[in-house]
Amino acid sequence: MEQPKRLFDCLAYQLEHFPLDDMLSAKEHGHWKKYSTSDVQDHVLRISASLLAQGISNGDGTTEGRDKVAILSQNCPEWMMVDMAIQQIGAVSVPVYPTINNSELQFILSDAAVKLIFVGDDTLYRKVLSIQDALPDLQAIYAFKPVAGAPHWTALLADTTPEVAQRVQQLSHSVAETDLATILYTSGTTGTPKGVMLSHRNIISNVFGSADIIQEIGVRGKRAISFLPLNHAFERMATYCFFYSGVSVYYAESMEKIAENLREVKPTLFTTVPRLLEKVYEGILAKGGELTGIKKRLFFWALRLAEQYEINQPQGPSYKVQLALADRLIFSKWREALGGEVKAIITGAAACQVRLLKVFTAAGIVIQEGYGLTEASPIISGNRYSEKNRMFGTVGPLLKDVEVRLAPDGEILCKGPNVMMGYYKRPDLTAEVMEGDWLRTGDIGTMLEDRFLKITDRKKELFKTSGGKYVAPQPIENKMVESHWIEQIMVVGELQKYVGALIVPAFQALKEWYAKQGQPYPGDQAVIKDKQAWALINDAVAQYNEYFNHVEQVKKFVLLPYNWSIEGGELTPTLKLKRKVIQEKYKDLISLIYTKELA
Repeated sequence: MEQPKRLFDCLAYQLEHFPLDDMLSAKEHGHWKKYSTSDVQDHVLRISASLLAQGISNGDGTTEGRDKVAILSQNCPEWMMVDMAIQQIGAVSVPVYPTINNSELQFILSDAAVKLIFVGDDTLYRKVLSIQDALPDLQAIYAFKPVAGAPHWTALLADTTPEVAQRVQQLSHSVAETDLATILYTSGTTGTPKGVMLSHRNIISNVFGSADIIQEIGVRGKRAISFLPLNHAFERMATYCFFYSGVSVYYAESMEKIAENLREVKPTLFTTVPRLLEKVYEGILAKGGELTGIKKRLFFWALRLAEQYEINQPQGPSYKVQLALADRLIFSKWREALGGEVKAIITGAAACQVRLLKVFTAAGIVIQEGYGLTEASPIISGNRYSEKNRMFGTVGPLLKDVEVRLAPDGEILCKGPNVMMGYYKRPDLTAEVMEGDWLRTGDIGTMLEDRFLKITDRKKELFKTSGGKYVAPQPIENKMVESHWIEQIMVVGELQKYVGALIVPAFQALKEWYAKQGQPYPGDQAVIKDKQAWALINDAVAQYNEYFNHVEQVKKFVLLPYNWSIEGGELTPTLKLKRKVIQEKYKDLISLIYTKELA
């Protein structure tokens, strides 16, 4: 067949060109259950037929008229099969984060007039049941796992008559690439969720552009492991990119089992967010800290060597010899912990510490940092596998067919086939972010060497001190979390004399420090008041303040006794800070920063 035009075409394309025995795989009862490309195609056809039988269709063919089907589940093969089944009959899939709170879930299901929903398990089923009375359009709830009271998704795999199969085929042929494929509701960092409307063309253009990035690695017939939420635009687009590129997709059981799953699956690449990379790095450091004698000295020698790593710059024969030795003694073990075959990790959603980029790349694991947003389907730019097309501290060259220009204030504007159709039922909000064909991203950036895009901050997150100086919090926060003692931080100071910060200490690191001192750990609640812990963090803040000019330096801070989380409402599902939520939640503590109590 010719190049895919709609997302579900990626399935037929794979079947024709490079069918796989393990297109989609997940653990069931302790064993990997594998679905071949032909299995997936058969299941998708049957599900489409059953959805038609339940009255789910393309309606009158308009954006509003198409039926909406939601997916509220953890990652699994069924998720993607249902997604394609919905699309190929002209209906619209509405993915939702499993961690969503009830009020936001009710808003989304009501706003989209969702007729049918697939849930992952009993907990999510009960979440929907609790708000069902407020959802008059909702006709049925299907579950991917066995759930008492809910029909199982396999009920949709009944034999299909030739007439119904033909009807599915007719509908799939009628789906245009410009038709609405999905509505992705973004909670963002403030306000009511907005439904980003993406067409098949929007996402498929991103699939082709991203395929240019991953195919350079040599991925056909290889494996990827998936653990970022599929309802996020990044992971879902990446999955279609894997389909199109002939990559088998294995779903991790959970974040707790990701290390075990990596060793079993032996992926060549995977996608992630910086926070998870930081966790991997912290785990490596912790293991290094447990070593003794010559092994410990070798470990930290290799680490220092990795931190000096550069690309596109000569580093001399002596450095290369040392790096080769470090690779044999230390870095090869890191790769083994990730399955032994990882060539590249693609990261996005937030800025990645340059130190991590250097360390992993020196260890033979190329980190390809990219950039985008849901409204751009989602990728705008990405560092490539080849060194000449990679630059530390940037988000790489633009994707094929994507254009960028910088507004006078530095805001990044994007144009291309990837730019969304608009916000669902909200032309007013669409008008706020669109300037003709150009999407206002809300991010501030610059171009290096006329081709590497560098993000410097979020436009809406810039704040002005009482002295009239603008401060960009993200670069400060990204630097501060390099500290061994700082887990999370939010910089504050709007209309204040100086910059302050809320800091969540790295409790595990502090616990280990107390043990080394032969002292009992006082507990997370008490440690934030302990002068020793405060001194460690204060020294770290002073050290990293040196990287910033006087007006940007953190002058005072308060410590918090627990981590911010998605469940706690302080983080978005992609682990970004919800600044307004945090500011409101801790307004009394923030005010203390600017009173004499902390002086």
